[in-house]
Amino acid sequence: MTSVSAIRIRQFGVNFFEASLTADVIDRLVSFEILSYTKDTPGTKVAGRKSSPKINWELLESRIRASAEAYQRPIISKKIEGLIEYYKLCSELNTLPAIPGPVLLVSERRLDFKPTRPNASVGSLEIPEGEGILRVLDGQHRLLALHQAKLERSLSDFDVPAVLFDPLPGDHTVELFVTINAKHTRLNPSHLISLAGKRLYRDDMLATAHDVIRILNESSESPLAGQIKILGVGPGKISQAAIADEIKSVFTGMAAGGSRFQDDAKRFFLTYFKQVSRVFETAWNGRKYSIKSSSALRAFIRVVPDILRIIKEKREDPLNARAIQTTIAPWATTVGDARFETEVAWKQKLLGGTQSTVDLLARELRAGLERG
Repeated sequence: MTSVSAIRIRQFGVNFFEASLTADVIDRLVSFEILSYTKDTPGTKVAGRKSSPKINWELLESRIRASAEAYQRPIISKKIEGLIEYYKLCSELNTLPAIPGPVLLVSERRLDFKPTRPNASVGSLEIPEGEGILRVLDGQHRLLALHQAKLERSLSDFDVPAVLFDPLPGDHTVELFVTINAKHTRLNPSHLISLAGKRLYRDDMLATAHDVIRILNESSESPLAGQIKILGVGPGKISQAAIADEIKSVFTGMAAGGSRFQDDAKRFFLTYFKQVSRVFETAWNGRKYSIKSSSALRAFIRVVPDILRIIKEKREDPLNARAIQTTIAPWATTVGDARFETEVAWKQKLLGGTQSTVDLLARELRAGLERG
């Protein structure tokens, strides 16, 4: 038996339980399946998946079985890829929860709840041991992405909120599944965007950071136009949250030194990234480079105080494009386009050492400025 602390909840005569399960328990006890009208097979293919060095699709697919008794829809590769990227972002920032909402699991065997005292709703839940004893009612993509993340790094301290049901009649399970998944609340993207900036953020620095990101994403002069996903909306692949957090850190550090840099931040960052795109023109316009990844952009943002310091030491205008270009021009030789080749230097640096990708690149950029 696996024993976890849990809360017993009763609704319309039905008991179910809320608990926190570790990634190891999820990996050991949860089964993944999709509906199939053909004869049972040990695994299945993920819809739309392509060969990717980031995801071991064969291993993930080996965890999924197809069955006429299942009720889950086919696995969508884009959802898995998006979730894995989000989990990596959470791991880098350490400020975002990866799975904040509960997954819903139905046990194949009866669960034994032992209250701390008679009639108490808090107690210990005993889950029978057995591979795949828990079937996923809701959250299958989240847990499959977690399985992939677990392959890449230790997640011994990772907890997943879960709602667990005793065995349910087949028709009741399907009815619950359909009720949960048939309709999803969809907010109009324009409504989400209207919540941005100062309406969404009470933090003045974060509000300004968001305004900077909007300029970078929407200005026709920006080399990042249309490439940032604002509040999860849009075709862009760059995470807004990661960049906003990094910009705010720059504001905080410079404000501590008495600078009101954020007043000119929108103009500076637009000019700055235009010059970065020119210094690394091959990488910026190439398809096999990671220079426009969230990690790379965060590193470029992190060294902004160093760039401003050098410009001010030269008694030049920090908002002047020529002053910025002259300051970062040494990167063309001290760092070089090849540093961002995804399948070569970028991946090798990513896999080697204990420093994060952002820390490592920021250190190289600073050193490149000094050598210049």
